Amino acid sequence: MREIEVVIDTEEIAEFFFQELMRRGYVPSENELEDLADITFDYLLDKCIIDEETEE
Repeated sequence: MREIEVVIDTEEIAEFFFQELMRRGYVPSENELEDLADITFDYLLDKCIIDEETEE
């Protein structure tokens, strides 16, 4: 099995959601975007797609 390192940035996720929701006619608040980004991150953790590492 090959292992790769992936960095997940919740700010980048929030920006992605913002662009996609705006394109679809939604105007999310900053708090809503942060919540969506956090939920997405938690989903990736729950599905074992990523591992959470703390910076030392």
